[in-house]
Amino acid sequence: MIRVVLPAHLRALAGVDGEVEVAGTTIATVLDGLEARLPVLRGTIRDRRTGRRRAFVRFYACAEDLSHEPVDAPLPGPVVAGAEPFMVVGAMAGG
Repeated sequence: MIRVVLPAHLRALAGVDGEVEVAGTTIATVLDGLEARLPVLRGTIRDRRTGRRRAFVRFYACAEDLSHEPVDAPLPGPVVAGAEPFMVVGAMAGG
């Protein structure tokens, strides 16, 4: 199982505390599992119509930014093994 860490505002929206575990081996399958388990998150991480990552959302795993990786690329081994989390992070903007 993949350990997913969500930002505080999405945890509050979904009514979860701490990490969420879902099955998957790619960004796409993890997000599919997350949205299936927590339907209230549909449209918050990726656009409902296009399925593309929202502009101010980033994905990190094993100290790497995976935000611009293909969604069907395999996740790093430690993430798939459950040793490291897959993190969904709200990007900061402003000046």
